[in-house]
Amino acid sequence: MSYDRYVAICNPLLYSSVMTNRFCAKSIIMCWLLGNFISFIVTTTLSRLIFCGPNIIDHLFCDLIPLLELSCSDPFIVHLEIYVLSIPILLTLTTIIVVSYTYIVISVLRIPSSTGRQKAFSTCSSHLIVVSIFYWTMFSVYALPNKKQTRVGNKLLSLLYTVFTPLINPIIYSLRNKDIKKAVQHEFHKHIM
Repeated sequence: MSYDRYVAICNPLLYSSVMTNRFCAKSIIMCWLLGNFISFIVTTTLSRLIFCGPNIIDHLFCDLIPLLELSCSDPFIVHLEIYVLSIPILLTLTTIIVVSYTYIVISVLRIPSSTGRQKAFSTCSSHLIVVSIFYWTMFSVYALPNKKQTRVGNKLLSLLYTVFTPLINPIIYSLRNKDIKKAVQHEFHKHIM
């Protein structure tokens, strides 16, 4: 999304030639293959651990950290694998997002009219909100696991990135549509009066 916004705002005349169906399909396939490859490696290593205690996970879904807590063997190798595999990917994705939005902000600040700047920023703000919620909740759960953090807190944070972010995505992006805004305002006024 950040690269899409970058091309749309910084190179609008090249948008249709850069963001082709082929490019989008390649990007989706690459992300899907990379995610499945990492999941396969971690799952294979995880399956070699010994689980001899209780088989009830104190979580809302079968998350990795609560599953590793049930292991009777040392999960160090799984933790090491996760960090070694995920750090380069996270750094690459974060760099793409930060660099894209840096160029976007520079381009938007060059727009002479305030309405043009406002429109360009509103186009990007929804993506930044969703990305911020997603990254910070995942970062706080996985990258900085705090012993003081309660299980309930981890469950709530996990809900933010697994349920809340995909739930608000269509809402945020559709509220930019004028027809949907009118329909929401019409329904809102109808229920108030």
